[in-house]
Amino acid sequence: MPEYRYQTRMPNGKTADGVLSAQNAVAAAQALRSQGYQILQLTPVSRSVKSLGERLKALNQTSGPSQRDILNFTSQLAVMIRAGITLRAALDGIADQTENLRFKALLMSIKQDVESGRQFSEALTKHPKHFGPLYVNMVRASEMSGSFSRMLDRIAAYLAQQIETRAMVIGAMIYPVVIGSLAIAVTIFLLTFVLPKFAGVFAGKESALPWPTKFLMGLSGFMVNWWWVVVLGLMGMAVSFVLFIRTEIGNKWWDKAKLTTPIFKRMFRALYISRSLQTMGELINAGVPMLDTIMITGDVSGNWFFKRLWRSVYSSVKEGKKIAQPLQKTPLLPKSVVQMISAGEESGKLGEVMDEVSSFYSKQLREVIKTVTSMIEPIMIMIMGSVVGFIAMAIILPIFKLSTLVG
Repeated sequence: MPEYRYQTRMPNGKTADGVLSAQNAVAAAQALRSQGYQILQLTPVSRSVKSLGERLKALNQTSGPSQRDILNFTSQLAVMIRAGITLRAALDGIADQTENLRFKALLMSIKQDVESGRQFSEALTKHPKHFGPLYVNMVRASEMSGSFSRMLDRIAAYLAQQIETRAMVIGAMIYPVVIGSLAIAVTIFLLTFVLPKFAGVFAGKESALPWPTKFLMGLSGFMVNWWWVVVLGLMGMAVSFVLFIRTEIGNKWWDKAKLTTPIFKRMFRALYISRSLQTMGELINAGVPMLDTIMITGDVSGNWFFKRLWRSVYSSVKEGKKIAQPLQKTPLLPKSVVQMISAGEESGKLGEVMDEVSSFYSKQLREVIKTVTSMIEPIMIMIMGSVVGFIAMAIILPIFKLSTLVG
C-alpha cells in the first residue's frame, strides 16, 4: 500500500508530521481530516520509481501549482459558483479532482479558512505566491459587489491572456537562443575536431600561414588542451550573469537593456504597455480603489522603469492630480496612449479606454513578435555563415598558398 508523508496542524495549533499508509492521496487526506487535522503538506513516499514516466508523474504531483493550474481552478470555480454550488463545496470538489498534492493541500487550507468564517479573499492572502494582489483585490471587490462568478470569469480571462502573452515572448526569445547555440556547437566542432587534423599538414610551415589560420590554429590548440577552462569559464559567466541581474543594480541594467536593445525593444515595450494597461483596466472595472490599482499595476508591470513610472503616478494621484499628468513627460508611453488615458479620465470611462488600448497593444505585440522572429532568422543565418566561412577560408587559403610555393 502506498505511503504518504504528511505535515499537519493540530487543533491546539501545533504542527506534526509523519508517514501513513493509504490506498491513494484522497484517502490519506480524508484520514487526516477525520482526526481534526489541518493538512499543510501531503506527499507520496516513493520507495522505488521504476520508469521515467512514473518519475515525471511523481514530480508533477509534488510540485507547486503552475499558472495554468491557477487558471483552471479559477475557471472551474466560476462555473460551479454560477451553477449554485456553495463556495465550500466547490473548493472541496475541485480539491478532490486535483492530482497535484501540494495544490490539493493549498485548496484544502483555503477551504478550512472559509469554513472558519474568513472571506475567500482573506483566505487567498495567505498564499501570495500563487494568488497575487490583482487576484485578491478583484475577488475582494466582487465580494462587496455580489458579482463573484462574473469576476472569476474576468480573472480567468486575464490569466489566460497573460499566459498566452508570456508563451509568445518566451517563444520569440527561444528561437535566437537555439540558433545561436547551434552556431556555437558547429564552431566548437570545427575547432576541436576538424582543425586539429590539419595541424600535421601545416607543421613546420607556420611562417607561411596567413594570420586567420594562425589565429584559428592557436584557438583550436587552446580549446583542445584547456577545454575544461573554457567550460568552467562559460559556466562561471552564466552563473555570474544570473546572480547579477537578481541584484538591484543588475535588475535595473537588464530591464533597461530590454527597452534599448535593437530588434527586441519594440517587443518588450509593447509587452509592458499591454500588461500595465490591461491590469489597470481590469482593476478599475472591478471597482478596486484607484491608489491600490496604480500600486498593483506597477508591481505586475514586470520592468523596473515601468514600476518607477507607476510609482510616480501613485504619488501624483495621492496629491490630488490626474493620472495623465505625470504620464505626459515619460518616454515609456506613446503620446497617443497618454491622450486616450486623459480622455478616459475626463469622460469617466477610464476602465473601458484601458481595455481598448491594452487590446490594441496585445495585437501589436503579436505582430511585433512575428516581425522580430522573421528578422532574427536571416541575421542568425548570416552570423553562422560568416563564422563557418571564416573557418573554411582559414583552412583553404594556406593550402592554396602552400601548393603555389611547391609548384
